[in-house]
Amino acid sequence: MFDYLAVLISVVLGLAVTHVLTGISAAINRRHHVPLDWVQLFWAVNVLAYVLAVWWGMYWWKHLTVWTVQEFVFLTTYAIVLFLMASALFPGHGARSDPDQATFERNRTWFFGLLLAAHLIDIPETAAKQADGLRAVPPQYWFAGPAFIAIALTGLLTSRRRVHTLLAPAWLTVLVSYEVFSALDQIVAG
Repeated sequence: MFDYLAVLISVVLGLAVTHVLTGISAAINRRHHVPLDWVQLFWAVNVLAYVLAVWWGMYWWKHLTVWTVQEFVFLTTYAIVLFLMASALFPGHGARSDPDQATFERNRTWFFGLLLAAHLIDIPETAAKQADGLRAVPPQYWFAGPAFIAIALTGLLTSRRRVHTLLAPAWLTVLVSYEVFSALDQIVAG
């Protein structure tokens, strides 16, 4: 069953990666006409890193032998939320051609709301891996999880540009620290 689910999740997460890369490419290509927004581009890097980390982390599910429709829907929903987050960061074709900063600010509540939803979905997903005997919750998760939620909530609740210039690098720092210190590379070995 995992192989079947992995294909669907890979397609949805692959679309999220493609959407972000297309958004970055478009921003670079129109930089002479529309000013680049480094905060939006920083979040684009963050979303890429997050999607790839989740994609990598989904591999633990290969050890689950009995699947329910609820698990299937839950993991698919997680992937869909990540795609929608990428889409909120870079609206699709036909969207207004505002400066990138205006686009980011206009979609800020959707982006951070979806980021918060993704982190809240990650909690039961991580707990389910432990409950199913697939992977113990890394001790670092107890620090990274609340930090991610605090950053997403702050981004959702404030429109102050200065705050947003701090949130993007803080989020990436938490993600990289968590990945390095939780030995995420052991997924393949496990």
